[in-house]
Amino acid sequence: MKTYSAKPSEVESKWLVIDAEGLVVGRLAALIANRLRGKHKAMYTPNIDCGDHVVVINADKVHFTGRKLTDKKFYWHTGYPGGIKERTMDKILGGAHPERVLEKAVQRMIPKGPLGRAQLKKLHVYGGSEHPHEAQKPEVLDVAAMNSKNTRRA
Repeated sequence: MKTYSAKPSEVESKWLVIDAEGLVVGRLAALIANRLRGKHKAMYTPNIDCGDHVVVINADKVHFTGRKLTDKKFYWHTGYPGGIKERTMDKILGGAHPERVLEKAVQRMIPKGPLGRAQLKKLHVYGGSEHPHEAQKPEVLDVAAMNSKNTRRA
């Protein structure tokens, strides 16, 4: 028995659109990372880009579980003495680029390197409900219906 290894010419990638309104960020990011890598396909090969294109709309309306919205802090340093900065998740979501929350969550779940960067280019995240990828005829993927834990319960 030989192990099947996919070739780049055999890979067919689909376009998917996901409405992120009311979904939990971590669960959504894990699902998107698996779709980008192609792990949901039977022909998955780790060294070949066999993933799909994923379009995420309403990324500014995602939710967090627990107190992550106020307690989770991101730190960076400017390079100057005393230049440590911090920002909480609600400041980022309320800022100019709220879609970066989901982009960074997915980026941290993709392997680092040339293949991971190529797979990450297939992710298209938009804060509003409009996207310019209608010509590709993306299929709708209902993440909320997959599992009840994917949505935030009040």
